[in-house]
Amino acid sequence: MRRAVPVLLLTVAGLVPLWRFEARPASTSGTAAVAEAPAGARTVDGELISTSEGDVQVRVVYSGDEIVAVQMLKQPDSGPTRRAVPILQEETLRAQSADVDTVSGATATSEGYIASLQSVLDGRG
Repeated sequence: MRRAVPVLLLTVAGLVPLWRFEARPASTSGTAAVAEAPAGARTVDGELISTSEGDVQVRVVYSGDEIVAVQMLKQPDSGPTRRAVPILQEETLRAQSADVDTVSGATATSEGYIASLQSVLDGRG
């Protein structure tokens, strides 16, 4: 779901009203929507990690030994988190491990994501 946010742009001609569209979380409880796993895949939930910004928990979807998706079960409801999660997920798929960098501006969420992901990889999920 997207929401429109009014923005005023200062131009040579004066103020021009614009609408900027922002993504909104699928759930108002602070958790992201969880997509269905591909057929034949197995899922493992990571530990729930409490951070200064809120709880973080991931679900790892495997096809064989390959990580094919990382879903957010819980995440803080903030702009920096919404921007960071796709980056963290993409880096995880590329690295096939928890060896990913934190995302600037969402350090607490990034660290919680990495800890929850590592718990799955360590077999504690």
